[in-house]
Amino acid sequence: MDLLEVKNIKKVYHTRFGGQQCPALSNVNFTVEQGEYVAIMGPSGSGKTTLLNILASLDKPTSGEVLLEGKSMGKIKEGELASFRRNNLGFVFQDFNLLDTFSLKDNIFLPLVLSKTNYKEMEKRLIPIAQSLGIEKLLEKYPYEVSGGQKQRCAIARAIITNPKLLLADEPTGALDTKASSNLLNIFNSINDNGQTILMVTHSTQAASHAKRVLFIRDGEVFSQIYRGDESKNDFFQRIVSNLSVLSDGGVDIG
Repeated sequence: MDLLEVKNIKKVYHTRFGGQQCPALSNVNFTVEQGEYVAIMGPSGSGKTTLLNILASLDKPTSGEVLLEGKSMGKIKEGELASFRRNNLGFVFQDFNLLDTFSLKDNIFLPLVLSKTNYKEMEKRLIPIAQSLGIEKLLEKYPYEVSGGQKQRCAIARAIITNPKLLLADEPTGALDTKASSNLLNIFNSINDNGQTILMVTHSTQAASHAKRVLFIRDGEVFSQIYRGDESKNDFFQRIVSNLSVLSDGGVDIG
């Protein structure tokens, strides 16, 4: 079943005084099924971040529409967007986006607090997530007291504690070392195996090789896509590299 439908998305930015148009996306079409793990790759400036912002309802397309479970995001009233995002979408960012004055526990609880979830329910949700991510002993610490990998685990916990329909990740390994990146990607595999739908924008071929499908964007359009199928991660890695050779302008990372 299609969870996400992206139909004929076009995005054009205008210069400050409206004298020049800057196309960012042109006729983007794809779907994401329930339970899929999809990576989006492409050279710098290809439109990946613009697309992710539109999928996150943080930006609006010039034309076209995005549907989540058949509901058009463009028809959601401005005053309801924040609530829609909290209830349906989870976010994992490259720079973690944690509040330094909040403990890890309070950072994780934040979307539930904003949704006015009662404390007993918040604790009930937190315990299994913290245990699965190996951060149950860190919850009273603050972001500046833990490593980058531990911060990202906290960010993942915050993203999935609302049971989102779709988890959106923007360069989630970008600020991590090799070991922490590998651990994070294994966590993504695990939560996807448990049914979580993931859409990840990444420059890293290593990160993309963990996905089940990779979409390649060039000049604001979906250029091609490949499926992992029964391939090993290493074989899929090599196939991604081959596809990137057509797209690369030096803005992708094959590490």
